[in-house]
Amino acid sequence: MQPPFRLDGLKALVTGGASGIGEATARVLADAGATVIIADVDRPRAEALSAELPGSSVVVLDITDEAAVNAAFAKIPALDILVNNAGVALVGGIEETALSDFQRLFRVNVEGMFLVSKAAIPLLLASKGCMVNIGSVAGLIAVKRRFAYCATKGAVVALSRQLAIDYAGRMRVNCICPGTIATPFVDAYIEKNFAHEKEKAWAELHARQPMGRCGYPVEIAHMALYLCSREADFVTGSIMTIDGGWTAA
Repeated sequence: MQPPFRLDGLKALVTGGASGIGEATARVLADAGATVIIADVDRPRAEALSAELPGSSVVVLDITDEAAVNAAFAKIPALDILVNNAGVALVGGIEETALSDFQRLFRVNVEGMFLVSKAAIPLLLASKGCMVNIGSVAGLIAVKRRFAYCATKGAVVALSRQLAIDYAGRMRVNCICPGTIATPFVDAYIEKNFAHEKEKAWAELHARQPMGRCGYPVEIAHMALYLCSREADFVTGSIMTIDGGWTAA
């Protein structure tokens, strides 16, 4: 028998692939044998990561730019796996949220996913491949002062389910909803909003998971690996929580 969860001979593209969950996912997929395309706006970081992953390549890509997305995918001859990971966040309730910020979150988290997915689907259909969208528990439950972020991640969950049904039997689509994950993304959030009380802010983030800690990017990456593997051939339209028990509490 072959070892489980191998991706030998498969080609994967990870958006936001240069840091955090995206970086961990690129590493894990590459370790499993996939040829990985790292798509990110941060060229230096993406190229540094690519140098560590044999056979990988970099696409410098703003996922909100339709022309750039279409041009990038026109140069990709084949694709088996798409991981829609790129995203941004915002702290604030509805009264604290400016229209421009609300639109920015939807532009990146929802429209960007739409543009990349639409461009990738012909390639994924040709390979009978799979798509993994990185959502959030914020798309499943209410999180205080995350009005715009909850709205966008709710959309990611709904779009994932809808795509899974439209393309059932031809390609698989699943969504991972992490709890709080210790990433540079969260580091920046703490620095911006709680620079004067970092230790307290981190303690609160750890505590909201019943397990008492934040998750690690590699834990999300291994869930993505499973969903991309042949072992998950019967899994589509699933919303996978990996949140230390947060949504169960």
